[in-house]
Parts: sequence; structure tokens; C-alpha cells
Amino acid sequence: MSVTIFVPPQLRNYTQGASKVAAEGADVDAALSNLSARFPGLKFRVIDEQGRIREHMRIFVDGERVRDIASPVRTNSEIQVFGALSGG
Repeated sequence: MSVTIFVPPQLRNYTQGASKVAAEGADVDAALSNLSARFPGLKFRVIDEQGRIREHMRIFVDGERVRDIASPVRTNSEIQVFGALSGG
């Protein structure tokens, strides 16, 4: 399934500056893996070694926050990746 992934500014150096890219996959994990095959290192910045979304990252599929990378996507879904803001 073809999806669009919106890449946050802090990860665009992995996508050669692109803010959105097309990917293939039936779930978030597969789509990020497909993306990482073209842009090495990107998935590791979003997903940790245990296959969980990193604490400082947020992922939304079609506007709904997901907490599991096994969350399914549909053809033409939009996956938004955000880096949580911190500071004080």
C-alpha cells in the first residue's frame, strides 16, 4: 500500500531535505522500514531497539495518534512523524 510520510524538520537531513516522501507498507513498521531502505538511519531515529516508538517521537496515521508500530495503514494514508518539543 502506498502511503505518504511527513518528515519532521529535525529528520529531513536523512531525506535530503524532503518534508514528505512516499513509502510502501501495510502498517507503520513496514512503511518506516521501506523508507529506511532508501534513507538509512531514519527509522532508528523514530523507533528504538525494542521496536517501540521513541519517547520523544509521536506518530499519527490519518490524524490519529498511534502508539504501536504494528498499527495498520490504508492505501493513501498519511503518516505524520513529530519530534516532541522539550525545554524550559
